[in-house]
Amino acid sequence: MNILIQERAKEELNRKLQEGQFLRVGVTPGGCAGLTYSAELDSNLGDDEGVVFEAGKIRVVADVDAVQFLDGLVIDYSDDLLHGGLQFTNQKSKGSCGCGQSFKLAGFPEAEPGQCHH
Repeated sequence: MNILIQERAKEELNRKLQEGQFLRVGVTPGGCAGLTYSAELDSNLGDDEGVVFEAGKIRVVADVDAVQFLDGLVIDYSDDLLHGGLQFTNQKSKGSCGCGQSFKLAGFPEAEPGQCHH
């Protein structure tokens, strides 16, 4: 699994993660490009989840449905006022939404154009 966490994101995650917590990354249908990433800090691992990346105290966890969309994931951090927080992109994406909130990968059904919800 090829996941890259940029330095600013590492700093932010190391600052926010408490003992025993991990970053859960999910993938759901949505946005005008077809898929959106979601993320939350948690400490309770679900039955269908596993660790997909680990570096130091940073662990990234995903469920079995999301794993197929995480290879090539790049996690960055921005302190921008409008779009601040963790930023998720995928080096293998075929395209992305104009608002930057969704992406598409080969083999996943495409969303109707203009259905960007952010």
